[in-house]
Amino acid sequence: MDMTSLILLLLAALGIISSNAPITIAVIVLLLLRVLHLNQVFPWLEKYGLTVGIVILTIGVMTPVASGKMSLQTIGESFLNWKSLLAIAIGMLVAYLGGRGAALMSMNPTIVAGLLIGTVLGVALFRGVPVGPLIAAGILSLLIGRS
Repeated sequence: MDMTSLILLLLAALGIISSNAPITIAVIVLLLLRVLHLNQVFPWLEKYGLTVGIVILTIGVMTPVASGKMSLQTIGESFLNWKSLLAIAIGMLVAYLGGRGAALMSMNPTIVAGLLIGTVLGVALFRGVPVGPLIAAGILSLLIGRS
């Protein structure tokens, strides 16, 4: 067995031990792609996977608006409540950090491994969700002074 598959199996085990389905499913899909020798898919996933994931995440977040569960009145009231205004500000900050993070990750591929390991450990050990690499890279870019 090659080292890459062994690492993926270890990550799958972390996902299973921590009862974290997203990590487990993602790693098993990647393992299946390797086992089925569909290596030509990896460059496409590397190039577009993050964008596709963000689109799917955005669809999930915006579904209450599309389904009518969140009315125009509810959206308008979010500008009248201090907690909602704080949520808007934090949302803007996170979007900014994500943008900085994406730039940092594209400029410094060596940082990506550390961010991925940290994200997987955070998901596996703290029941987080795997949206952390972009934000983590954005925070890191602020700390190391890169944009």
